[in-house]
Amino acid sequence: MPVDAGFDRFPIRRIEGHPLNALARDAWPATLAPVAHLLDHGLDLGPATVFVGENGSGKSTLVEAIGLAYGLSPEGGSVGAHHSTRASESELWDHLQVVRNAGATKRGYFLRAETMHGFFTYLEGNPSPFREDIRFHERSHGESFLDLVEDRFTGAGLWLLDEPESALSFSGCLALVGILTRLLDSGKSQVIMSTHSPLLASLAGATIYEVGDWGLHTSSWEDLPLVLNWQAFLSAPEQYLRHLR
Repeated sequence: MPVDAGFDRFPIRRIEGHPLNALARDAWPATLAPVAHLLDHGLDLGPATVFVGENGSGKSTLVEAIGLAYGLSPEGGSVGAHHSTRASESELWDHLQVVRNAGATKRGYFLRAETMHGFFTYLEGNPSPFREDIRFHERSHGESFLDLVEDRFTGAGLWLLDEPESALSFSGCLALVGILTRLLDSGKSQVIMSTHSPLLASLAGATIYEVGDWGLHTSSWEDLPLVLNWQAFLSAPEQYLRHLR
């Protein structure tokens, strides 16, 4: 019988408020309903988790904090990376406890579209001693983003993405879904992502959480306002655009 039989092989089983370092509920970002929900109730995680919600709802705050609690750099990178240009992350991560699956890998990588330019510069200044790295700045934003995903998201690990659609076209989003699907098929990888993209939210097998004033609740893809609004717009764009004049 394999040594890991009976155990989940992806990295994180649950994320919850730290029992010995509670965050005051009147302190930001605990004033955000989704953050308060996480601190009060915890969150069980499966192989793939997608957070969707409006700007400012707290979904990126959650992804960032989970990444930091796991040991990832807030501006992108692997476990133990020290890339930082201007610290803007919340202290939420320091008040979270990561419950890991027994025997699972501790590898991981965090990518957020808004900090990619600075992160590419960091990689250029800290090249691998074992191989020649990709010249990311010589590629388009979307091309370099997918290049980095394909190059770094390999094998078992925790792969976090914060609004990756900011860097990607429709075909680029499809390509990313393909990469993430192959990683999840291994049974040893875990994906946590925030997105405004109905295409990325359709990642097969993902648990989708709507993030908002109510806190967190699961939803099916076809019932997401994100999906319904795009469907309505594409069916009759003039109904929306006429109100902008």
